Amino acid sequence: MALKTLPFDREFIEKLAERYPTPFYIYDEKTLRRNARLFTESFAWNNGFKEFFAVKANPNPELLKILRTEFLGGDCSSLPELLICERVGMSGEEIMFTSNNTPATEFVKAKELGAIINLDDLTHLEFLEHYAGLPDLISFRWNPGALREVESVIGNPVEAKYGLTTAQIFDGFALAKRKGVRHFGLHTMVASNMLQEEFFSYTAKTVFELVLEIERRVGVRVEFVNLGGGFGVAYRTEQTPLDMKKVAAMIQEEYDKLIAPSHLAPMKIFTESGRLVAAESGTLITRVIHEKNIYKRYIGVDACMANLMRPGMYGAYHYITVLGKSEREGGDIETVDVVGSLCENCDKFAVNRELPKIEIGDLLAIHDAGAHGYAMGFQYNGKLRCAELLLQENGEVRLIRRAETPDDYFATLNL
Repeated sequence: MALKTLPFDREFIEKLAERYPTPFYIYDEKTLRRNARLFTESFAWNNGFKEFFAVKANPNPELLKILRTEFLGGDCSSLPELLICERVGMSGEEIMFTSNNTPATEFVKAKELGAIINLDDLTHLEFLEHYAGLPDLISFRWNPGALREVESVIGNPVEAKYGLTTAQIFDGFALAKRKGVRHFGLHTMVASNMLQEEFFSYTAKTVFELVLEIERRVGVRVEFVNLGGGFGVAYRTEQTPLDMKKVAAMIQEEYDKLIAPSHLAPMKIFTESGRLVAAESGTLITRVIHEKNIYKRYIGVDACMANLMRPGMYGAYHYITVLGKSEREGGDIETVDVVGSLCENCDKFAVNRELPKIEIGDLLAIHDAGAHGYAMGFQYNGKLRCAELLLQENGEVRLIRRAETPDDYFATLNL
């Protein structure tokens, strides 16, 4: 049976827990850098390629500082995300701001920073012009509508709230051109957590065909295409990890067929992954504090859905290691639900999971939680968000976000 590994053992975490009580997140810098370089190395064939890390996946500034040293930019969709990028030194076209029912103040800040502004609707062009003024560079987000079968969190693009229809794309570029915009980009994002390399080749092909048609019908040269994210993570050991180098090679093949012979070459390729860059680097550490045996066996831990929402919200799978107990040692295996203390029955990290026999006091490591983990936390039931730690390349551990306290919870109230 395949097992997932960790860059630490139980003894290491027990010592950490003496200083930083569980639960906490710990991020491995080596893994984060390795996965960031995977993008830049795979797309080295495209002059001007840039990966814009999806800040929503993990908005910790210390991690963004690391990613910036690996030449990644920031993909933002809110004012705080823009401010985080600004505070770690990003500006101009290091930032891509994709509108999504966007307030005027956020457009103003994006324009102030010189970010690439990617519009989600045709009406946003005049909205942006009125409140912030039009920049020289505008991008539009395309929703292609019906695609071949897609399994994703986003779902069927026809049912998604994002992007312009194909007809609106032509209208949008024509209107922006009439208003004096001189530089253009095109963006799409139609899937989440895909593990099939062919899907991304297919997406690139449809986008490349569209930019050729935009030039023919509107007379606009699209200077970059942002193929979005959706690059999947093998959360389960039986899944085959996405081969990013194969993805990039397949996209290059479509580029060479469609773009290289055209007037659009050279055209920059952008991506905006959060999951594949950061997920594997992050682990949620939690301690077993209770056990309960009724109709099922429950293992109660000191983390809850407020620390990691994905299993409860999506039914998502995260591999769990019982630190210090190996599934290969031939010891007792039990089937359990691993649960938190939230007053909701969906507060479960694992359901009917076979794990080495667990005792109170054991430490559990919940894998692949570095993206859409801490970032999706909330305070229902008065739950407080946990600390975040960074395991640096030199082996030292640094606190990069302290745990919240009750004073933090009450800080915005006038009591």
